[in-house]
Amino acid sequence: MRSVTRRSWSLGALALVGLGVSSALWAQTLAPSAIGVVVMHGKGGLPTKHVADLASHLSREGFRVANLEMPWSGHRAYDVDAAAAQQEVLAALDTLKQQGAQAVFVVGHSQGGVFAFAMGSRLPVSGVIAIAPGGNVASSIYREKLAEPLARAQQAVAQGQGDVPMPFADYESSRGTFPIQTTPRVYLSWFDAAGLMNQTAAMKQLPADLPVLLVAPTGDYPGLLRVKPEVVAQLPRNARTRVLEPAASHLNAPSAAKADIAAWMREVASTRSQ
Repeated sequence: MRSVTRRSWSLGALALVGLGVSSALWAQTLAPSAIGVVVMHGKGGLPTKHVADLASHLSREGFRVANLEMPWSGHRAYDVDAAAAQQEVLAALDTLKQQGAQAVFVVGHSQGGVFAFAMGSRLPVSGVIAIAPGGNVASSIYREKLAEPLARAQQAVAQGQGDVPMPFADYESSRGTFPIQTTPRVYLSWFDAAGLMNQTAAMKQLPADLPVLLVAPTGDYPGLLRVKPEVVAQLPRNARTRVLEPAASHLNAPSAAKADIAAWMREVASTRSQ
């Protein structure tokens, strides 16, 4: 059994456990090439930035990896709505299955982690990995910071201008509010609390038996550390759900957790294939 120095809690047994499983078990069940994973970066990021090391590690380990550029990237800047983003993830999962993946996972960092929860509540996946999830539009800080642009977007849709590009605002704890430009209809799909990025609602809709790995770095942003107990309390309480707490910052969390993410996916894929 590979030793793990970071804390990892099993919510099913409520006990301190390691993430490793024996190589003999892996050999008897699914090879890494039979495991696929969709990787989603954080807000304003790219596949080549903070999740790149994680994606490369998983590829080297033999997993089938789709490292996507999501609509919230710095390049795309919310060019499609949240429903279209879901279809992009679904298409990537289907491609992984066509390539031979028998178990498929979604892993997201920061805003990608919130979207990973949403995908776990809507798509047939073997497990969800949320790394330092941040960007819950149902939180009080989002409601405060984005109240005015949300009201403008709602008014524009009501006036028949839902598909006309115009300036709005995004929010991130590390940089505050900042300007973006998209259509009112697309904006509402991402920032209205009734949409996919309501993390609280998405987590309530996760299947009770869905394995979830929450990576909660000890050096995360203060706001995310404050809400961590609430997030943990909302996780599906089954024996394969874990909370991993690497000694890392928000941005370094994907790299810090890469080996344990690989081990956890192998564990989940092995138990699900039996």
